[in-house]
Order: sequence, then C-alpha cells, then structure tokens
Amino acid sequence: MSRKLRILVVGAGGIGCYYGIRLLQQGHDVHFVARGAHLEAIQNKGLVMEHAECSFSGAVNACSFDEIITDEKPSDFDFIFLTTKATSTQSIAETLSEWFKASKSKTAVISLQNGVDNEVILSGLLGKDIIIGGLAIRIGGHIIRPGVIEAKGVAEIKMGVWPNEDSGVDNRFKTLLPQWVQIMNEAGIPTVVVENIQYELWRKLAINNGVNPLSVLTGMDTFELSNHKSLGVFVYKMMQETAVAAQADGITLTENDIEEMYQLICHFDPIKTSMLVDWEKQRTLEIDAIPGVVIQRAHKIQQEVPVTSLVYALIQQKIESRLKKKSVDIPA
Repeated sequence: MSRKLRILVVGAGGIGCYYGIRLLQQGHDVHFVARGAHLEAIQNKGLVMEHAECSFSGAVNACSFDEIITDEKPSDFDFIFLTTKATSTQSIAETLSEWFKASKSKTAVISLQNGVDNEVILSGLLGKDIIIGGLAIRIGGHIIRPGVIEAKGVAEIKMGVWPNEDSGVDNRFKTLLPQWVQIMNEAGIPTVVVENIQYELWRKLAINNGVNPLSVLTGMDTFELSNHKSLGVFVYKMMQETAVAAQADGITLTENDIEEMYQLICHFDPIKTSMLVDWEKQRTLEIDAIPGVVIQRAHKIQQEVPVTSLVYALIQQKIESRLKKKSVDIPA
C-alpha cells in the first residue's frame, strides 16, 4: 500500500462520508468535520454508512470545525476534502483563511462540490497555489438520519490543478496528484487527474442544471425526470443552456458533451437530487450555484437561457410561498 495519509473531510454528509470511509478502511487517518445532531450522533454512537459495495458501522474521528482549528494545524493534514454545499463555500473559505494565517501553514484543498465557482472563491481567499479542483460523478449520497449515511453509484472522482494545466499557476501540490490518485484507486475510489478541471466542472454543471432544479418542482428522481416523455425534453434543453453559459468562462461544451451527459443521467441509478433532498428537509437550496450561475454567465455574454430562467423563477416563488406560510403559522 502507498504511504498512510492524514485527511480532513470538511462536510461529513453523504459524499464526504462515503469517500472518507473508503480511505479510512484502507488504513488512512481520516478526520470528519460535522455539526449539530449529526456530529453528536457520530460522536456518541459512531458512523453508519450504507453502500452496495462498501458498508461501515463504527467509531470515527469526528469533531466541529472550531475544534479542528483549535487543536490542529493545516500542515498536519496531507489535504482537505471540501464536500459541503456550495452555499457554505464563502464562509468556509474565510474560516480556512484565518486558520491558515494564524498557524502560518497551508495544505491542499480539494473541492468536491456542486457548481463552477467554488474554486474561484477558494483560490481568491486561500491562494491559487494550493487549490485542486474536483468533482464527484456517478454518486448519490445523503444523510438518512443523524449518524447514518446512504450512498449509491460507482462514485468516481476527477481532479486537477485549478483552473487547468495550461494556466501557469505554480501549484505546490501538483506533483503529489499522481500519488493521491493511486491511493484513492487503492481505496476503491475510481479517480483520474484531468488537464482541464474547469471544463469538467462545467460538464457536471450541465447534468446538475438539467435535473436538480426540475426535481424540486416535480419531486421526481433523476431517472424519472430524464426519461419522462415530456419533461426529459426540458432536462436536455437546460443542459444545452448550460453549454451556452459556459462560453462566458471560455469553456466550449459541444453537442456531443451534452448528449454524453444526458445519456449518463438517463442510465444512472435513480437517485433523489441533493437539491430535492434539501427542499424536503427545508434547507437552503443551491439555486444560485446551479441555475443561478447559468443565468448570470449567460447574461454576461448577452445570451438568453429561457427555460433555466423560468425554472429558477418558479423555485424562488416556491421558496417565498414556504416562507410566507411559515410566518403565518407562527403563533402570535
């Protein structure tokens, strides 16, 4: 086996716990950052992770972000897996920045989040020289209840220096990427290094924009949506609109890219999107990181994305209706 790593997983939800447990089972020292009832359950009863090919039940190292910052230095870890919602990226980046400055040390940050702006935020606050862009594909993972995770899919990872190999950024961890890829593959995580991670992130955003927002409006899983005789057309159209928006970042997604991503989601195991789960659990939705960014980038280049814009507006209205109902339900 390759050398033992010490890894910090910030965001111990479905995705973070799945990858963390895989690495833990391979002998690596993995620490999970969680919060609230989920953290309390893990600390008191251990973590349960259910997957068709990789199950786990037992004690793990889990603590709050504040405890990590107090007790550890960034350089104590080989790298940080950032697996939180994109809605938390700004605040987490600010916290990491303070931690890095206070300890006068840094480590690599590997983002495995939805959206195309996480690495932009992270590199702006932490420095481009330590940011590794990444994406998790063909995986669905959620917290079923505090301390219990369910994950599905083969759970591949693509990662690379941000924004691409030709950017001229002198990333201090670039030479370690092949070693980390080997370690992840040894742990049963199919992982590759790509030359243009920004391109890959936009390809994934095409899938996310195609199914996540519509799932909130319909309550359907990814298979039902993408294969629906009427709605499947709009899934495809929102993916095409993502390709239009990508041009604002200098990224070209061809019709072959869109067709490939559409076929992938059509044939993937049926899962609830993370956005639908967040809606059901009354959490903040990643609408600005997914359809919102498509609309923003399209407007930047004077292009229209009408289907995405309509779906975004409908979700906003749905959120506003829920908030109004909550305010009415509050007793005087």
